[in-house]
Amino acid sequence: MNELELGQATIIYDDPESGTVTETVDNEDLVYARDHWMVKTGTDEDGNDLMHQIPRDRVHHVTRNAEAFEEQIQTVRHRVESIASDLRERLPVDIGEGGRRGGEPPSESTTVQIETESDEREHGEGSEAENEP
Repeated sequence: MNELELGQATIIYDDPESGTVTETVDNEDLVYARDHWMVKTGTDEDGNDLMHQIPRDRVHHVTRNAEAFEEQIQTVRHRVESIASDLRERLPVDIGEGGRRGGEPPSESTTVQIETESDEREHGEGSEAENEP
């Protein structure tokens, strides 16, 4: 396959009338929504985009020039980093410090034994034989 030019996308799909179709378009003319790939085929007399919809199960693959999305990826990365920073400020622990904030010493842990009803039966506690005078 030839290398795509910057801002180009190629879609390969099965068409009921034409068989396997390979189509190269501008990135902005190829979108995915509601389980369909949509390719812009032109505009009508009112300036509305005309779209050819291709069900996703008829598409073999789509290839896009990744450099065309570099700016979008940087924007998404910035948003994710911003959300992560906001969460770090709101959460009560700092995972980077082993679960402790600001170098505070770890608290001492206490183990508490909890007995269940089955434990009581095994040890004979609460049995009728023990409760008889």
